Amino acid sequence: MGIVNVTPDSFSGDGLLKNKKFSDTALRLAVQHIRDGADIIDIGGESSRPGAQRTSATEEIQRIVPVIKKLTKVAKTPISVDTYKGLTACHALDAGASIINNIQGLNAPKSLLKMVANYKAGIIIMHMRGTAATMQKNTNYKNLLAEIITPLRTAIENCLDIGIKSSNIIIDPGIGFAKTAEQNLTILNHLQRFQVLKHPLLIGTSRKSFIGKILHDDTCDRLAGTISSCILAVLHGAHILRVHDVRALKQAVRVVDAIKSEQIPLAN
Repeated sequence: MGIVNVTPDSFSGDGLLKNKKFSDTALRLAVQHIRDGADIIDIGGESSRPGAQRTSATEEIQRIVPVIKKLTKVAKTPISVDTYKGLTACHALDAGASIINNIQGLNAPKSLLKMVANYKAGIIIMHMRGTAATMQKNTNYKNLLAEIITPLRTAIENCLDIGIKSSNIIIDPGIGFAKTAEQNLTILNHLQRFQVLKHPLLIGTSRKSFIGKILHDDTCDRLAGTISSCILAVLHGAHILRVHDVRALKQAVRVVDAIKSEQIPLAN
């Protein structure tokens, strides 16, 4: 999954909302991600970095919908939209998106879930406490893994009850969202525990601060750490990797798959 941030303040420094031609810049990045091997493009119009403030649905729509419309004209790659707002989701699905990546998936309103069901769209349910502005004040857990898995199971049941197909549900434990650096490590080291939920597992570690704390590097120097964390996630059961550096991660996973299968893959 290749990340396209149509924001002014992405934590990773890749926010594309810098000039009037932001949609063209975002389109070029999305197309490059696809060329580099992305199977899904994830477009976001609101920063979810720790401490980030909300963006109105109107502004979010103005940021992402032009990109979706342009991308659907040149590529058939599925488009995911990183939003928890019903109005934004509606406009995105109408424009050609097919997956809603809901960082507040534990508290998704029924109206949003019904919309996803009616569009026969996919949904990514992420674990997070609070909001982007408050989440890092909500990192106290008595049993970290159980307190992530249990609410995710409830959220899955809510999706199924509303009519979303089981095959359209993806889960995300929310690396970096209401988690300390050490808690992120625990989640990644025990990803097998999430197999009990019986749904594809998405992991997003790309360029995140816990990697910087390990390596003492700035955001732009975290590629090696990102690759390490992503490969470990794959070996522990992750199905989808949400990343900024698609080509490097695609190559790394390709090598791991070849080693595991003991076969050299055919050339593309």
